[in-house]
Amino acid sequence: MEARCLTRFVRIAPRKMRLVADLVRGKSVNDALGLLKFTPRAGATPIAKAIQSAVANLVNSDKGRDVNPDSLVIKLIFVDEGPTYKRFMPRAMGRATPIRKRTSHIAVVISTPEAPEEAETEMPDVESETAAAPVKEKSKVKSTAKPKAKAKAKADEHAGAKRSVKKKKTE
Repeated sequence: MEARCLTRFVRIAPRKMRLVADLVRGKSVNDALGLLKFTPRAGATPIAKAIQSAVANLVNSDKGRDVNPDSLVIKLIFVDEGPTYKRFMPRAMGRATPIRKRTSHIAVVISTPEAPEEAETEMPDVESETAAAPVKEKSKVKSTAKPKAKAKAKADEHAGAKRSVKKKKTE
């Protein structure tokens, strides 16, 4: 059983909201709301309201009347960027610098905790797969390049030809 809430045009930058959203992702609703209550960030309040709205959406729906709100889990939470309000601040000598007031869209999906289902996996027949797909033989790569004997000869010349360094006599 799932319910969702989409809060749009929140006047807090998405980068700051994502820090708070990462705190509550995957937690139970009660734990998340308790954590957000004591989180000293501006994004905690709108995210808490979005979670409470998603719980209310589930409890008040026809399918969710039998659901216990204490057993719900935050299945998905993410923050997208909304439109940016552009303003200007006057500066010295007649100039103006832009100010970007960023907005956020918060999406929350809550669900009942799913019991781990025991999936029955059938072991595929290995013999039938190998018979169906013939194995290609690797083609041999013919080597047409000759060994680089000349390069080694030059390297030997350079190695043998060391400069003689004269030492200055100091008296």
